[in-house]
Amino acid sequence: MNTKSSVLKKTVYVLIPLALVAAMVIRLKSNKEITLQKVYQYDIEKPIPVLADTIQIENLDADLFFSGTFEPNKETKISAEVQGKINDVLVDIGSNVTQGQALIQLDNSLLKFQLQTTELQIEGLEADVNRYSVLTKADAIQGVQLEKAELALKSAKVQRATLLEQINKTLIKAPFKGIVTSKLTEAGAFAAPGVPLLQITDISNLKFTANVSENELKLFVVNQSYQVTTDAYSEIVLNGVTTMIGSKANAGSSFPIQFTVSNTPDMKIKSGMFGKVNLKTITSEKGIVISSSTITGPANQPQVYLIKNGKAMVQNITILSRTQNKAIVSGGLKAGDVMITNGFINLFNGANVTVK
Repeated sequence: MNTKSSVLKKTVYVLIPLALVAAMVIRLKSNKEITLQKVYQYDIEKPIPVLADTIQIENLDADLFFSGTFEPNKETKISAEVQGKINDVLVDIGSNVTQGQALIQLDNSLLKFQLQTTELQIEGLEADVNRYSVLTKADAIQGVQLEKAELALKSAKVQRATLLEQINKTLIKAPFKGIVTSKLTEAGAFAAPGVPLLQITDISNLKFTANVSENELKLFVVNQSYQVTTDAYSEIVLNGVTTMIGSKANAGSSFPIQFTVSNTPDMKIKSGMFGKVNLKTITSEKGIVISSSTITGPANQPQVYLIKNGKAMVQNITILSRTQNKAIVSGGLKAGDVMITNGFINLFNGANVTVK
C-alpha cells in the first residue's frame, strides 16, 4: 500500500510541472498570434502614392540665389578714456545719435577746481613775467629771474591744457552716426578705461555676406554690382557692390563673398536679417534641370526614381553642376521621362506606384 502511494505521489510531481510547461507554451503561442495580428504587415505589392513630373529640356539661363546675412557697416563698444563717477547717461537703447553727440557725462568737479587753481597760478606768473621784464631792462635784477618766471608760466599753461583735455574727456561723445544698441551702465556707476558703457551700431550702410562653393567663386567679381533682397522685405531690391571675395574656406568648405549695401532711408534692414544675392547666368545652352531633393543614392553615384510601367525604377544619373537647390543633369535622363519628385518613404526599386 505504501509502495502504491509513493508511486502515485511521484507521478503527480512529474505531471504538475509538465502541465505548467504545457500551459505556458499554449499561452505564449496565443500571445504571439495576438501580437502578429496587431503588428502592421507591410504589403510590398500595394502601390505607393507618389508625386511625379515629366522631364523637359529647358534653357539653362537661371537666376541663382545665394543666401547670406546682413551685418552693420560699423559697430563699436564705447568706453571712457578717463576714470570717474558717471553723473548722467544722456541716451537710451534705440536712440539715434549723430557723430560728436554727447552720450555720457562723468563727474569733473575736482578737475575744474584744479583748473581754477592753475588759472590763478598763470595769472600770477604772467604778472611776474611782466614785472621782471621791466626790471631786467632797467638792470634792476638779473635776467635769470625772468627766465625762471617764463619757464614757470609755460609749465602752468601746459598744466592748464592737460586739465582742459581731461575735462573734455569726461564728456563721452559718439564716434560716428548710428543707433544705441546696448546700454551697459547707469548714472552713479564708475567708469574706467576699457570698460564698455554703450554700444553704437551704424546700419545706414550694411555688409552682406554669402557663402559659396569653390566652383561658384568664379561667378563673382570685385567692385561689380548685384541685386540683394531681404527675406523680411522681398519687395525691396538693394544694390550690393562686391568688396571682398574670400581667400580661405570656412569649416563648411565654402568661401565668403561680401557686399556693401546702402540701407533704405527709414532703416528697414536690420543687422542680423537674412537675405539673398541674385546672380543671373546667361547662356544659350539647353539641358535638364532637376531639384536636388529628388536625388538619392551615394555621392559618387547619384540616382533618381523613374516611373516605368507603373513601377519605381532606380536610374543612375550624371550631374554636370549644382547651384543651390538645383542640379544640371548631363546623363541618365531624357525628355519625356517621368521622374518621382515626392513620396520616397517606403519606396524601393521595383515598387508599384500610383501618381497622386
